[in-house]
Amino acid sequence: MAVDVLLGLQWGDEGKGKIVDVLAPKYDVIARFQGGPNAGHTLEFDGIKHVLHQIPSGIFHSSIINIIGNGVVLDPIIFKKEVEALSKYNVDINGRLFISKKASLILPSHSQLDAAYESSKGEKKIGSTLKGIGPTYQDKVARLGLRVGDILSPDFKAKYNALKEQHLKILEFYNYVHDFSEKEEAFFKAIDFLKDCQLIDSEYVINKHIKSGAKILAEGAQGSLLDIDFGSYPFVTSSNTTAAGACTGLGIAPGNIGEVYGIFKAYCTRVGSGPFPTELLEETGERLRQVGHEFGATTGRPRRCGWLDLPALKYAIMINKVTSLFMMKGDVLTDFNPLKICTSYSVDGKPTDELPHDLINSNYSPVFSDFSGWNVPINKIKTYEAFPKEVHQYISFIEKEVNVPINLISTGPDRSETVLKDFK
Repeated sequence: MAVDVLLGLQWGDEGKGKIVDVLAPKYDVIARFQGGPNAGHTLEFDGIKHVLHQIPSGIFHSSIINIIGNGVVLDPIIFKKEVEALSKYNVDINGRLFISKKASLILPSHSQLDAAYESSKGEKKIGSTLKGIGPTYQDKVARLGLRVGDILSPDFKAKYNALKEQHLKILEFYNYVHDFSEKEEAFFKAIDFLKDCQLIDSEYVINKHIKSGAKILAEGAQGSLLDIDFGSYPFVTSSNTTAAGACTGLGIAPGNIGEVYGIFKAYCTRVGSGPFPTELLEETGERLRQVGHEFGATTGRPRRCGWLDLPALKYAIMINKVTSLFMMKGDVLTDFNPLKICTSYSVDGKPTDELPHDLINSNYSPVFSDFSGWNVPINKIKTYEAFPKEVHQYISFIEKEVNVPINLISTGPDRSETVLKDFK
């Protein structure tokens, strides 16, 4: 059985948590393949809002196995709090949540390094969440890091201290004042908690599920335009957020990839610094932010807002070989008129629909087309046919331009506010 992949096609915050929750009943296994607690997947059902940071979004379904893959960087402190928060919803992780021994560990000193690096950049700050994600991936690539499986070693404390000493030298170089003694105490309590969890050789487990014919969904974090290789570098995250990341982040062969579901908002948002071709810096952008409740699930930071960017969407579809599109937050555009879509860029007066390799220093500007808005609420609509003609026109235009069908339209935050179109 092939592994389906679900990922974001913009700068993150597309609504992946809700979609995994909606799709979950179709699957036996849901596996997170990259990222860390800087991602916040928001789910809403039964009138309650849930935010998951590291645990896969299938955890609220009792019949589903959830796996945190080797490509994830895990903060034990945040993980412990997250599991404890689930208990009030009577969610028992035993037999349902498994963690790869090859997943990297975020140490208390990693967040200090994150802050030191970010502070040293001055006005060129990336907009890091300061969760220690980047420095943890740095240690992984430098072959210095600790992994979840290391906590089972009798000399784990010695390994921890050796890496901490490396970090302290770097912090001293940056003259960064630090004190993480309280967090260090919480870290080791969380390590003891982690030892009681189900730690596995995830690549073997996932491939056994594939051979057995289980239906598996690989869940990504952030968005394709934040990919370390293909995103708006250097304003990106530190992992591969694209479909290729599912292979390296879970230990599955490319030939085992089935459907690739790409999620995008009906407009664009971005958190933190970095280029944003269609950003709206006036009243319309602020209105989008307020109507769409565009504030980070992890940090609470206000998101920058802008019109839908088709060259960027086509690019993300191409590098992921997306087979089906899911459009989120169509309801937010109600009462906006006219609507605009960026259909191409003008570079030195010449049209192109290709993303420049350097969005920061390239001389380009977005070219927009106008569309009629819909002035009626759509959150109660249950069938595609019932949408106003303006919604049909908006969706049909996008489908024609990107040559991929939009099979799901989200009309609100709750799992029930979802309309399927030609999607089984």
